[in-house]
Amino acid sequence: MSSAARPLSEPQVLAHTKRRLFPDDSEPSSYVVADTQFSQDEWRPGQPIEPAVRDCLAPFNHVEIGGGFPDLVGVSPLESELLAVERVGDESPLVAIEAKGVTSAGVDTERGIVQAYDRLHEANAAYVAAPSEAISETDRTLARELNVGVLGVDLDGEVAVLEPARVVGNRTSSEATALRFQAGAQGVADKSFGLNHPKNYLGYPLAHYADGDTAELLSAYKVVGAVDDARQGAAFLGLIEDGPRVELTSLGAEVVRFGKSRYGSVEAALEAFEDWYRSRKRFIDLAPAWGQLARRVVFAYPATEWLVTELQTMHDDWQPEPSLVDLVVHLHTVQPTLAVELFIRGTDDARRRVLTENGELRREALEDGSVYHSPTVFQLKAMLYHTGILTERGAEPHRLEPTADVWALRDPL
Repeated sequence: MSSAARPLSEPQVLAHTKRRLFPDDSEPSSYVVADTQFSQDEWRPGQPIEPAVRDCLAPFNHVEIGGGFPDLVGVSPLESELLAVERVGDESPLVAIEAKGVTSAGVDTERGIVQAYDRLHEANAAYVAAPSEAISETDRTLARELNVGVLGVDLDGEVAVLEPARVVGNRTSSEATALRFQAGAQGVADKSFGLNHPKNYLGYPLAHYADGDTAELLSAYKVVGAVDDARQGAAFLGLIEDGPRVELTSLGAEVVRFGKSRYGSVEAALEAFEDWYRSRKRFIDLAPAWGQLARRVVFAYPATEWLVTELQTMHDDWQPEPSLVDLVVHLHTVQPTLAVELFIRGTDDARRRVLTENGELRREALEDGSVYHSPTVFQLKAMLYHTGILTERGAEPHRLEPTADVWALRDPL
């Protein structure tokens, strides 16, 4: 065990490290969470965690990687200086970080290195971060032998790469998959879905393919007025590749083929959308063929298959009409990381209310609609209703009564 004069606590070390490794975790290809132990008011009795540190570390989740729970874990591209190789492939690495701060017994850097090494059973890169003066040459030698990166943190927040991490390839656990899901284009964010009817997203690839300005066509044919939300949702559902130039995906091209096959042209297909303008009728009953197409699109969204599978399991276990609270509690026992990321807002307040220090759910907190992700409990659920998958439509969080909000399959097996 090393000793150090720098009075940096573990939460402080971790916050500085996050700023260094993940300077912009709002990037579409990045997603980073800190362990729930750092969401508390105090790190140790009498040692408060500063609100600025807690804000930096949010969002929180209790993610198991390599048989333990890293202090910080995320998916993100890393600077070349941080890695012992220049190229790690097209996919961003899954990164685990163990932080060590000053305690009455010093700084246990060796334990941090061993913990980081354990994470390499599932992570692609692992680091130990500690106050710079606590890191010895022996620590660095051990880390090199174990392929663990070493980060030295100064009191002013500067983080030095003392040993770069060596990227390794590993099997993907369900918890790691959940983080990759969040870091990908279809991960749940506050702006993933802005509209709650699947027709609004089906219309976007049609209007994009047709001659003319996409926004003007969507408005002229009364498909949708919120063009930006339609574009964002179409990308989220995998119908388009959104960027400086929008391009149809294979799924989006299939929507265009369907429209042309059924109506002769995309313009004629768009005309059909006028008949559905402001209709509240279930889409699959209003326009069965289009509803079935929408069902295929919505089912291709990664979270849908998981939800349907687990709702079927609950039905088989004599819980045919679970409430939202029942569903989240069940999902958390099956795949806790994804359950939290899919349903619970990423704010410091929501995660602290819902999760204990050890990552357990506080059921009573789930009874408050304000803790939920609107894109899941409102927009996604509404689309699952319109496509004939669920029995009830969604509700906005401020109108949500989680104990009475039913999540049931319309056609269980």
